[in-house]
Amino acid sequence: MHIAAVPTYLGQDFKDASPGMRFGMYLPIWTEREDQEAEVQKRAQAKSFEGDEVKSLLTKGMDFAIAQLKLKKKNPLPGLWDKNDFAAKTAWKRVTSLTQRDRVTLLALHKRQVASFAACGSDDSRLALDALAVAPFTTGLGNEHPLENGFAFLNPYGLPYLPGSGVKGVLRQAARELASGDWGDSKGWITDRIHTIKVGRDTIELSPLDALFGLESAHGRTQAVRGALPFWDVIPQIKGDALAVEIMTPHQSHYYQQKLEKKSGDSTSPHESGQPNPISFLTVPAGSGFTFHVTCDLAHLAHLAPDLAANERWKTLLTAAFEHAFQWLGFGAKTAVGYGALISDAQRQREQEQARMRQAQEAERARKAAQERQAASAQPWPGAQIKFNRANGALTATKDGKQAIATAPKGKELLDTLPPEVRRKVETNQFVRVTAFVAESTLVKVQA
Repeated sequence: MHIAAVPTYLGQDFKDASPGMRFGMYLPIWTEREDQEAEVQKRAQAKSFEGDEVKSLLTKGMDFAIAQLKLKKKNPLPGLWDKNDFAAKTAWKRVTSLTQRDRVTLLALHKRQVASFAACGSDDSRLALDALAVAPFTTGLGNEHPLENGFAFLNPYGLPYLPGSGVKGVLRQAARELASGDWGDSKGWITDRIHTIKVGRDTIELSPLDALFGLESAHGRTQAVRGALPFWDVIPQIKGDALAVEIMTPHQSHYYQQKLEKKSGDSTSPHESGQPNPISFLTVPAGSGFTFHVTCDLAHLAHLAPDLAANERWKTLLTAAFEHAFQWLGFGAKTAVGYGALISDAQRQREQEQARMRQAQEAERARKAAQERQAASAQPWPGAQIKFNRANGALTATKDGKQAIATAPKGKELLDTLPPEVRRKVETNQFVRVTAFVAESTLVKVQA
């Protein structure tokens, strides 16, 4: 069987380890002697020239057959501790599951972070935003890994996370886009350097972006300024009991790798006849929860930009940047193709309320349309006697032993259409006759 590259005394049963450990140190994709022998026996059983060749090699012993098959130019036998391609394809099933211990650890990390955040200064120096993933989230794909695409796990817990530095980068870009004015309302963000500070003999000009996120010493500047906002790491609360596996399918690997292959026309130029190459990678599934924590060094911000420190204006600006990032940018990797899209709890509640209002409006329109259809097909009952039941709000019309009812609230609505003196008689249970309009035993209209 394929094994993990660990000391023998650790064994090979790592199903209770964290996903990060199963994806890293305990990944069982390496070839051992048992794998080699099984592959040799499989090839020997093939009814082909190769099968006969392997059978001949086996007459001189398994060690000899393995040594010779490893030297073949085409389809060589994997050596000890070589990557096992079959194991690499099936390893994903072993690394995605979350144990009960993982779930407990995720929740404990979240609670500890919330408690630590609550202890960081006053309310006006903290901002927390909850969001929900509406698309799979992935990060750390550029990390080196034998399965080609890596993933960012928080050590030593071995659980997914979004680094605070990544959050800061996305928010800085969101603020830049808003400040550019290309997205309509800038939400108060500007790029003008309206603030100044003295550093020795130098005067440094700062924009609100620089004050909050920091002034980098790029583009020939010799001065850098620390921003007022530290961004915390984000621990996703994963939906379900497993991570998810997504697939990307590059179609021009021969061009990217500059490799001549017959199946790609022996050409290294990019063209559409290149063979697709499915590549798997890990993701946090859609529906997972994200809580973003940001603290503000108010004393430092008051020194850099006093107007941003006053009246929690920095919170207003940053919340707008978060909303823009949720809607248009995304977090993590592969955001250009939709990964990492989030929606804030506030926006989700607004959308749910709007959906409820639309449903209520549609239900009201359907009710009125049904009433109009009933009214159009209603048959008149002249001289019908009506009674109103105060207990249940129903209005009843009776004639020639037949009965029609309008239940609440329609009963009260029909009663209110009668003249006041007639309505008072009905409400006091006096004998009253009217013309009732009835459709399928339903009272739809009354006329005095």
